[in-house]
Amino acid sequence: MFEAIRGRRSVRRYLDKPVEEEKVLRCLYAAHWAPSAHNSQPWSFVVVRDPETRRRLAEVHRWGRFMAEAPVAIAVVGDPGLSSFWREDLGAAVENMLLAAYAQGLGSCWMGVAGTEYEEPIKRILGIPGRLRVLCMVSLGYPAEKPTRGRQPLKSKVHWEKYGVQRDFEEPRFPS
Repeated sequence: MFEAIRGRRSVRRYLDKPVEEEKVLRCLYAAHWAPSAHNSQPWSFVVVRDPETRRRLAEVHRWGRFMAEAPVAIAVVGDPGLSSFWREDLGAAVENMLLAAYAQGLGSCWMGVAGTEYEEPIKRILGIPGRLRVLCMVSLGYPAEKPTRGRQPLKSKVHWEKYGVQRDFEEPRFPS
C-alpha cells in the first residue's frame, strides 16, 4: 500500500496497448469500496473504450488530450441527491481507483470536470442524466512515461494544535 501511495503519479502518455477488462474491473472495484458519508455510495462510472468517443471527450476538455491516447477513459459520476458530500465521497473513490491502477502496472490521470465548462458537453456525449454530476474523468492505460515529481517537505504542511504552529520532525519512512 505505501509503495503505491508514494509511487503513483499522473501519467499523460500511454502505450498503444489495450487494458485487460479484469484490470479495469479491479480499478472500479477498488473505487466502489471507498468510504462515503452515511455509506451513501453516490458514485457511478462510465467506462469508455471506443476511440471515437474518447477523441470527442479529449476535444471537449482543455487538459484532456491524453484521453484520446489512453485505451480507457472513465467518467466518475456523482448523485448529489444521495449525499451532500458527493464530491468528497467521489474523491475517495477516485483515489482508490488511481492506487489500484498503479498496483496493476497501469498509469492513470484524473482531470477535474465538475463546475467547469467541460461538464455539460461531457454529459451530453456520454448520455448522463441532468441531475447527475461528472466529478472528473480518469484516463487508464499502460504508461509510456515515468513521471517523478516529488513533494514539498511534510513539515511545511503540518501545523500543531493551531494553524501556524510548526515544529521540526523527521519524516516517517514507508516500509519497503
